Amino acid sequence: MRGRLITLEGGEGAGKSTLLTGLEAWLRDRGVDVLRTREPGGTPLGEALRKLLLDPDRGFICAESELLLMFASRAELVRSIIQPALDAGRWVLSDRFTDASYAYQGGGRGQPEGRIRGLEQWAACDLQPDRTLLLDLPVAAGRARALDRDHPDRIEREDDAFFERVRAVYRMRAAADPARFIPIDACRAPDEVLAAACAALKPLLEADA
Repeated sequence: MRGRLITLEGGEGAGKSTLLTGLEAWLRDRGVDVLRTREPGGTPLGEALRKLLLDPDRGFICAESELLLMFASRAELVRSIIQPALDAGRWVLSDRFTDASYAYQGGGRGQPEGRIRGLEQWAACDLQPDRTLLLDLPVAAGRARALDRDHPDRIEREDDAFFERVRAVYRMRAAADPARFIPIDACRAPDEVLAAACAALKPLLEADA
């Protein structure tokens, strides 16, 4: 039986890392073989690209280069980690996936949707998540959380207008594909967010039983 690809998406400060930890434990308690990964990153090449992309001292990177570097990391991750895990029947929990490129490089940077779609089909093997949990909260609230971090990265330092565009694309994609996307109010307490996420994944567990 093929495994499941579950992706977590959302703007800065949405609480994806906290939710991933809770979901991983919840699934393992139910006997699910889980692999956790992140984007950009997840492989030696991906982690090197992550360091380059998020380095606050890197300076300007043109939008086209940023998009291609994101997909270079994703291509490696899909082929060497995600697809083999799915073929082995494992569940993969990923902190971001291709929807992030539509939101950040598309909405945020202005890259054409068709260009991203072409890269999704080629570089990411047109792999689609079984469920995407979208942690949604107002930009101001997310920014306040993110700015509490000691060293904001290159993307976290963008202005509010950038993150408003990111959020708008996420919400638009969720509205267009309600069968895959599960929007979750990320302003709620972490235990309530986890409960909502678990409820969203229960039908997949029951279908696999």
